[in-house]
This record gives sequence, C-alpha cells and structure tokens, in this order.
Amino acid sequence: MTADTHSIASLLHGFFLDRLIRQRNASPATIAAYRDTFRLLLRFAEEHLHRPAALLTTDDLAVPLVLTFLNYLEQGRRNSIRTRNARLAAVRSFASYLGREEPSALLQAQRVLAIPMKRCAHPVLGHLSRDEMHAILAAPDATTWSGRRDHVLLATLYNTGARVSEAVTLDVGHLHLDRTPRINLHGKGRKERTVPLWKSTARTLAAWARERGAPPDAPLFPNRSGRRITRSGIARRLALTVAVATTACPSLRNQSISPHTIRHTTAMHLLEAGNDISLIALWLGHENPSTTHAYLEADLALKERVLARVAAPPGRRGKPFRPSDSLLAFLDGL
Repeated sequence: MTADTHSIASLLHGFFLDRLIRQRNASPATIAAYRDTFRLLLRFAEEHLHRPAALLTTDDLAVPLVLTFLNYLEQGRRNSIRTRNARLAAVRSFASYLGREEPSALLQAQRVLAIPMKRCAHPVLGHLSRDEMHAILAAPDATTWSGRRDHVLLATLYNTGARVSEAVTLDVGHLHLDRTPRINLHGKGRKERTVPLWKSTARTLAAWARERGAPPDAPLFPNRSGRRITRSGIARRLALTVAVATTACPSLRNQSISPHTIRHTTAMHLLEAGNDISLIALWLGHENPSTTHAYLEADLALKERVLARVAAPPGRRGKPFRPSDSLLAFLDGL
C-alpha cells in the first residue's frame, strides 16, 4: 500500500458508524440497504481482484471496478435498473465521504460520483381486481396456524396499503382495537401514520391477537420459530397463496404478484371508490402527493369516463373538417 492509498476497511467503518449513524442519523432501512450493497461489492471485488476484502484499498475502488460491478448486478444477478441505481447511490455516497476524508483520493472519488444513473421505463402500476384480491384472501387454509397468519397478514396489507417493510416491523402493541380500530405503521424515513381498520379486518386481527397471546413488543406476524417474519418470507407465502387462489380465480395465472402489488391494489380500489388523491396519499404514507398521481395513470375506468365525455360533448356538434384540397387530403392520409 502506497502513501496515497488507504484501507477501505477503516473508511467503511467510519462511513457507517460516523457518517451514516452519528452524523446523519440514517434510518435502519437505509443502513441495511447500504450494508447489503457493500457486501455485494466487496465479495465481487474479492473474486475480481483475487484479494481478501480486508486488504482492499481506495485504489481498488476505481471506476472500472464499479462499472463492472454494476454490469454484474444487471447481467449476473438479473437485477432491475432501479436496483442497479439504488446500489450505485450507496457507492456514490461512500465516494463522497471518501473524497472529504482522504484528499489524496478526491480525484478518484469524483470519477465515481460522475457515473450516471441509468434511465429506465416507468411501467403502468399493476394491480388486482376486487375478485382477484378476494380470491387471494380466501385462499389460506384456516385450519392451520400458518394459514391463519397468512390470511390476517394479507388482509392487513390490503386494508392498510402497507409496504412490506412496514408489515415486518409491526408489533402486537401497534394494534389498537378499541372503539376506533386502527394500526400504527412505521414507514420510510421514520415517518409514522395511523390507518383505520375495516370491521372485517379488525375482527380478523382481534382473533389473531387472542390466539397469539403475546406481549406488546412481540412481532404481530411471526414465522414458525417465533421470530419476526422477513420480507422474503412474506413474498414466499404470498406466492403459495396465489398458486392456491388461481384454481378459483384463473385470471391470476401468469400474473407477477408481489406484496407491493397489494399496496397498489389498495390505492386503486380507494381511487375507484371515489376518494380524493390527497386522502390516498395520506393512507399510503406518501411524503409528496405527486407520487400518488401514478395511480391516476393506471385508472383505465377513469380515462374511459373522460373519453366518453370528450367523445360526446353537450350541445350541437360542429361540421366535420374537410380538407380544402388534394394536398391536405394526402397529408391527412399519411
């Protein structure tokens, strides 16, 4: 190691403990996302450079390595462009810290910071119909413990529109079943919100809480071993449930359904029921109501109503346009 190179290990310790936790007070979700990024990057660097992670230096964190790593995420791990960009954001954050802490590495850090985010398409949000959602809720086997848990979990996701990260952190004490049944969710950026429960959801949760008989700080949705269910665990249980529900509702077949699909479904059903977009933003915990406008784009029924009004405006219709000569007719026909 030359005088101008420094151990990545010591810098990463400072980045996580000093920069992210002490200075920025970053949320546990942010810490976990950055941690996972550097786990992947360091393991990739070990294989690529044939050197243990503990011996990597700032010289190793160069643009060619980072670009090869990003390509590996997309091609090798089949990650989406959004995931690739999220990993790059973590690397760029560390590069910014590196440039401040080690002036000798400033030029290299600036080159990493110059790596652009990749643009990606913004597909229309996928969601389920009411019949499809009801088929999923009816699919879990109520005679088994895991089936009862899956039903109440999915019913809670549908009622609240919770992110899967919010569902896994729910404790028994976050549930309130008094005169106004509600549940407290802890969302992104440490934002908290209270969501009212439908009567059917409240009854299901009350029965589940009695069966659990657990203290307030116990997880509301545990796994078989009693520990908190994980994000991947919820995804697996949902996939199994959808497979069963497909028998009663064939339209579910070949659909890509994730826990986030249920969140989109909640928003669309609230919108279809005539609720204002600002209310839906509060329900979902969107910091900026403009985020919720994507659901307007996905609401085909709303567009059809607008089209009907435009296609048949009130009052007498004017005469249709006629091209004035053959040239205009030719251009209109292109």
